[in-house]
Amino acid sequence: MKIVVTDSTFQALGPEQAVADRHGASLAAFQCRTAEDVATAVEGAYAVFVQFAPVTEAALARLAPGAPIVRYGVGFDNIDLPAARKLGHPVAYVPDYCVDEVADHTLAMLLSLYRKLPALDSSVRSGAWAAVAASRPLKPASDTVIGFLGLGRVGRAVLARLQPFGFQVLVADPMLDAEAATALGVSRTGFDEMLPCVDALLLHAPLTETTRRIVNDDALSRIKPGAVIVNCSRGALIDESAIARSLLDGRLAGAALDVFEIEPLPEKSPLRTAPNLLLTPHAAWYSDSAMDRLQSLAADEIDRALSGRPLRCPVQ
Repeated sequence: MKIVVTDSTFQALGPEQAVADRHGASLAAFQCRTAEDVATAVEGAYAVFVQFAPVTEAALARLAPGAPIVRYGVGFDNIDLPAARKLGHPVAYVPDYCVDEVADHTLAMLLSLYRKLPALDSSVRSGAWAAVAASRPLKPASDTVIGFLGLGRVGRAVLARLQPFGFQVLVADPMLDAEAATALGVSRTGFDEMLPCVDALLLHAPLTETTRRIVNDDALSRIKPGAVIVNCSRGALIDESAIARSLLDGRLAGAALDVFEIEPLPEKSPLRTAPNLLLTPHAAWYSDSAMDRLQSLAADEIDRALSGRPLRCPVQ
């Protein structure tokens, strides 16, 4: 009996080894990058942990019957869910291990752009000492509109952190009803209607066929001139070339990105040379405690599946 870790960024696999030992299984750890790598690694596996590697139908067909797949993380778009359902493989994920960390990172990125910290830092380093010139334009928080695309767990945690600043908030989320919006102190709107109104756009939507590259040339042509964008959600929500073009032509005043369509970010990505852009290497999720929670909760899902207990967070 074999349990497979297709890929991970962890220094050790203690919780995974413990669950393998508990069920009399061996643990095989890989660093798969391609669908072909995964298909080879999971041959005959009774359970699979996956982080970023693609899990295709070809890989799923090589698993032991009913083998569960657990995604280390919040999203699960790297797993072929229709194929998993067809072949009878339950899928689980860990949507709640890093809510506070991602919310903190999002807020830090937003405030850095809003208060023009990169430009101010550059002014000091260049000897200009240009406080006003580097900051202008800069509205007070009470006159600044923050737009949320999506308001799930992380989005609501960001909102709670933002509210003491006094920003105005618009939300585009079809799952948010009028009663909930009133209780949260936000205004509902559509994504297209929101674009010309926001000074900052925060992306907190899941990646679906509807939201894939929703921030594209068309959307950026309609966004308020001088707006900024922060994405700590899913990289493919944006068209990266379109973001780079909007930064170059000055339509966007800035952007901060923690996630990318291809990771690591390719050396020839236009984002690497775009101005007024803050980049972090998919780090928003991280704290020492969050990493421990992620591994422990993922291992618990495998334990549940192999013990015949219901999964804690199944993908529906």
